[in-house]
Amino acid sequence: MLKLIIGNKAYSSWSLRGWLAVKQSGLPFEEITVPMFDEDWDKRREGDEFAPSGGKVPILWDSNTVIWDSLAIIEWLADKTDKARFWPKDDAARGMARSMAAEMHSSYQNLRREHSMNVRKQFPPQELSEDVTAEIMRILELWAQARARHGTGGPYLFGTFGAVDIMFAPVVTRFITYSIAVPRFAGSYMEAILSHPWMKEWIDAAQEEPWVIERYEVPAQ
Repeated sequence: MLKLIIGNKAYSSWSLRGWLAVKQSGLPFEEITVPMFDEDWDKRREGDEFAPSGGKVPILWDSNTVIWDSLAIIEWLADKTDKARFWPKDDAARGMARSMAAEMHSSYQNLRREHSMNVRKQFPPQELSEDVTAEIMRILELWAQARARHGTGGPYLFGTFGAVDIMFAPVVTRFITYSIAVPRFAGSYMEAILSHPWMKEWIDAAQEEPWVIERYEVPAQ
């Protein structure tokens, strides 16, 4: 059985991506949550389970094989099961989907830094920095292009739920947490993501977590 090590469901965006990827694979897995930044977190990161990742989550163990980094986990599971579970079959759509997933993986540092994930909160709207506004506009542009070019057949970016939706799911939660206004088409997409049963399962579980990280409990100043 696969073993997935994740951080807090309330706060860990990369853990959400890894967890959704394993759910999408359809494979059974053991889930281990290690609360971030407490004493056990520091001790666990020094152990063999965490060593290959440099102490970051998520980490997927497949027997003696270890895969860390959310995008690598997606690719590993796509190879192990069926690529069509994760990526569009059409070449043009798949090329765009891979590019969007890679851009999400490597970009939007200002949004990440200034608006941390917290699925248990919804803050009042506040003025966004120019850098964050530019990144949000880029994300909305990509969403619009994907929906217009390849979004027939379902409510997700490429019609059916897949790797790109997994990569952008934490962005959807951030837009809700920080009350960020979006156009109607984006609101419909966000509703589809938040209505997905796995997202509901994750968010519901986050409400029950006893751990609180104070710096994520207030909006960025």
